Amino acid sequence: MTHPMFRSLLILVLALTFAGCSDPPPRLPRLGANDVILAFGDSLTYGTGASQSESYPVILSQLIGREVVAAGVPGELTAGGLERLPAVLDEVNPRVMLLCLGGNDMLRGAGHAAAEANLRSMVRIAKERGIAVVLVAVPQPALFSGNAPFYEVIARDNGLPIEAGVLKGLMYDNDYKSDPIHPNAKGYRKMAEAIADLLRKAGAV
Repeated sequence: MTHPMFRSLLILVLALTFAGCSDPPPRLPRLGANDVILAFGDSLTYGTGASQSESYPVILSQLIGREVVAAGVPGELTAGGLERLPAVLDEVNPRVMLLCLGGNDMLRGAGHAAAEANLRSMVRIAKERGIAVVLVAVPQPALFSGNAPFYEVIARDNGLPIEAGVLKGLMYDNDYKSDPIHPNAKGYRKMAEAIADLLRKAGAV
């Protein structure tokens, strides 16, 4: 049985993480009806732990009424994402890119410095093409460790909107998880809802 004090603490942590930051995010371009969003990442973008129809890009598209193209490769490191990105951008030609990578670097001990450098390069490549970027922070693989700090630094340095609460919150609640590191269908819906809320606050939809 869960201790009442621990349960109260858990509820408080979830409330704070799902609530997110109250400050308005940096502005994004207003999306037209035919503009495309690219969801670029690893298994969290692919939807591992749920069916494809329950992945966060599919649910996000339904929530905001815009096309969201999913380009998630399970197990991918940021180095692989950096190599893959230009061809994906050529194919999709998005107006906004949702960037959610770095978890596998941390799980495999590849180091924060390499992940940060690769993410910065991906942001630069997108911005040079006139593509707005939204960063989705990934928690470090340790209990109560929070997000890797470089996500906030990259977002601040580049003036990017960042969703920094939802994945951190999901990792504290087994009701939203299919395994220790992947959400289930309910978790991906929570993720999509948080990103949709951020897009609205930033003026994209």
